[in-house]
Amino acid sequence: MAKETFEELLQGIADNGAEQTCENWMKDIEQEYGKVPLIFRRMAERPEVLISHLLYKGTVAETSTLDPKYVELICLAVGAALKCTHCTGYHMQAALKMGASREEILEVVLLAGLISNSSVLANAYRVIDDKLERCIPCDNKGVACPRPGE
Repeated sequence: MAKETFEELLQGIADNGAEQTCENWMKDIEQEYGKVPLIFRRMAERPEVLISHLLYKGTVAETSTLDPKYVELICLAVGAALKCTHCTGYHMQAALKMGASREEILEVVLLAGLISNSSVLANAYRVIDDKLERCIPCDNKGVACPRPGE
């Protein structure tokens, strides 16, 4: 069976309406992944929000030049870096369905941790350097203050 075009997808939403489209998509998600993520259940309370989100998510993933397995592995890494256990678990399951190995999953989590750690350090060191370059209490009072190492 040929894959539905974006225009056909939009026409189906228009024909079925937001409520029915939302209900159908929620059933598809549950069938595919065994459960519907909480964020989708909450968005489904306002079908237009869920439909907009899933259209965006689907379009980004489907038009990517990356292999779908790598899209899911990247999503897994981002979920891990953001410390979202639900995103991490959901995208791990999706990556496994796309053929990812245990080793690949562990590798992207390790890389996510590396970048997360580096981000914390880079940000904190910049703040520290900025604040240590000047003495804020002295600057606020107009007092000359010796800098460390002077």
